[in-house]
Amino acid sequence: MKTLKKIMIVSLLFIAVLVAATFLFMQQPKFGKAPSGKHLERILKSPHYRNGRFDNLNATPQLAEDTSMPEVMFRFLLGKKENVRPKQKFSFTKTDLETLAPNENVYIWMGHSSYFMQIDGKKILVDPVFSGNASPVSFTTKAFDGTDLYTADDIPELDYLIISHDHWDHLDYETVIKLNPKVKQVITGLGTGEHLEYWNYDPKKIIELDWGENSDLGNGFRVHCEAARHFSGRGLKRDQAIWASFVFETPNQRIYIGGDSGYDSHFKAIGEKFGSFDLAILENGQYNKDWRYIHLMPGENIRAMKELNAKRMIPVHNSKFALAVHPWYEPLDKLVGSNTENLRIITPKIGEKADYMDDSKIYGKWWKQYE
Repeated sequence: MKTLKKIMIVSLLFIAVLVAATFLFMQQPKFGKAPSGKHLERILKSPHYRNGRFDNLNATPQLAEDTSMPEVMFRFLLGKKENVRPKQKFSFTKTDLETLAPNENVYIWMGHSSYFMQIDGKKILVDPVFSGNASPVSFTTKAFDGTDLYTADDIPELDYLIISHDHWDHLDYETVIKLNPKVKQVITGLGTGEHLEYWNYDPKKIIELDWGENSDLGNGFRVHCEAARHFSGRGLKRDQAIWASFVFETPNQRIYIGGDSGYDSHFKAIGEKFGSFDLAILENGQYNKDWRYIHLMPGENIRAMKELNAKRMIPVHNSKFALAVHPWYEPLDKLVGSNTENLRIITPKIGEKADYMDDSKIYGKWWKQYE
């Protein structure tokens, strides 16, 4: 009996220490801050915020009905995993962003969902993650060797920094802290501004939007915040900031910035609302049938492209971090293989300057040499 009591006491002490350590660990600034004050006031008025959290347009379980968290964890930790990371280091060439001609319309992918665009003279950076990992713990979710070509020092002065949502693989504390002096304006979804203000971003340069809202940027430029099907959260409490896609309009172009999203009716609705897009940037990777509602499964990005009436598509959300158990190259293989209608799908290398309006340019299957 005494031995049992000792075991119980030791177990309770261990749990108490673990809880205390976790609590202290999560007090670090990189976890951000829950919305409060004027941010919370706006959130409480949002039609997309119900019962203490943001919600998707349609019912969206985190896990599919035919699975469970223990099953997912078992398969992820102990299941068969082949080629989730490249066997060799990537060798890419970095485009110098400082020397781009002002009149060039270019797209430069930085791996996963990080990319730089220069559109009609405006410099835009989307979801930059340059710290080498996509996790609160630096030794996990590490970037593939050779993918971290860019640092904050390589980024020129930005007209707009766009953050689609607050997950670690899209909102990187170290990166946005270093970029702060170079950013003229931030465009993000409702609630994420609290993180940025907590990290010393001037509230005056943060444009925070709810789904269906837009902001006139002046001189014929406008940004619209539109729906996505996903979730948010950097800590234990989810869905306190909205996840979003964005439509960036210039005097000459319309670009769809998809963020993270599972397939749903919003793609068709956005296509009908805006008519067409010169370019759609859509996720392609880190999918799994177990979470098929919150990420696009193979082929669904082509369906979304068609429903958006997009002339061109660039796939992202692949080739830098292993967040799922499929082979790292599978998303690109499946995307190209399922393009039976010869749609314009652009697959540049990381760091490559892509003139996305030049439809004569042929992009090779660069990933094949690393399989």
